[in-house]
Amino acid sequence: MFRRALEGKEKAWGPEHPSTLGTVNNLGLLYKSQGKMAEAEAMYRRALEGNEKAWGSEHTSTLDTVNSLGILYADQGKMAEAEAMYRRALEGYKKAWGLEHTSTLNTVNSLGILYADQGKMAEAEAMYRRALEGYEKALGPEHRSTLDTVNNLGVLYANQGKMAEAEA
Repeated sequence: MFRRALEGKEKAWGPEHPSTLGTVNNLGLLYKSQGKMAEAEAMYRRALEGNEKAWGSEHTSTLDTVNSLGILYADQGKMAEAEAMYRRALEGYKKAWGLEHTSTLNTVNSLGILYADQGKMAEAEAMYRRALEGYEKALGPEHRSTLDTVNNLGVLYANQGKMAEAEA
């Protein structure tokens, strides 16, 4: 269905129309979920290039694709590439929506996960604490995103042998 939609949109509006690029991005999401990482990256790269031309490098649609590339790279163990994408998305989200918007906080949390996976415990903790504070303000203490970040901190503390902090 995505391929059919893409072909129709490319004919009707061209390959760089925002609606076409949205379908390209959806194909990237589908391919990633299927484990087709090379195909997913190609779709994300195409969507990114088109969004940069159509909207500019700091538009939220562009930043969403940047963030998706960060997730893809992290899943592949390409830590430097993932960090670069997350940092770019984070800076753009901060400018576009501020520090307490959920898209900004999601990227902060993703950086925490990336740092924890790399054994950068201090950096991971800083990101988790920043995300937690923001989620508590924006969504409340019982929201799933808040609780997922609390859990991330617990895992981080347990991995460091800080058992009292992990239990809390």
